[in-house]
Amino acid sequence: MKGERCFSAKCAMVKRNYAPGMHGPKGNQRVSQFGQQLREKQKALKTYRLLERQFSEYYQKAKVSKGDTGENILRLLETRLDNAIFRAGLSKSRDGARQLITHGNILVNDRKVDIPSYQLKTNDEISIKEASLKKEYFQEILKKINKKDMPSWLGFTDEKSGKIKVLGYPTSEDIKQNINAALIVEYYSR
Repeated sequence: MKGERCFSAKCAMVKRNYAPGMHGPKGNQRVSQFGQQLREKQKALKTYRLLERQFSEYYQKAKVSKGDTGENILRLLETRLDNAIFRAGLSKSRDGARQLITHGNILVNDRKVDIPSYQLKTNDEISIKEASLKKEYFQEILKKINKKDMPSWLGFTDEKSGKIKVLGYPTSEDIKQNINAALIVEYYSR
């Protein structure tokens, strides 16, 4: 049988739970403390679509502000304009929200904002530009939007025109990400 091709059920491919090659069956190696911290930071970077430099600036801002640094980082990330639009349901993804903002479709306090990283404050009002409201995309999104999925720190003021008001800052219960902020703080405080 050696050297022959086998197409029967006896010669079916065997799935193994380790990587191929002579170094494969070693088993899973434990991740170091630094590795865990790095993974959490990378998870946050990928979730919020940030670069390393932007993220380290958020850490510096969070470190200076009052309160727990880990919660402050997540609060700063959650109150970005692109994230708020995603959380409100005006976009299916954060990348889509970034595109809506950079194309000039979004207004904050009746002023055009084309910077996705714009930091929202309490009582800011997010709205869709009137010319953009006529587009098919926004008409469909406003029909499908679910008020139940909206976090408690955001609220609709006008559902037909898609006006959203920032009611306050997000709390740790509002942030549904499975990111361990304490590990991120440990990573940057080394």
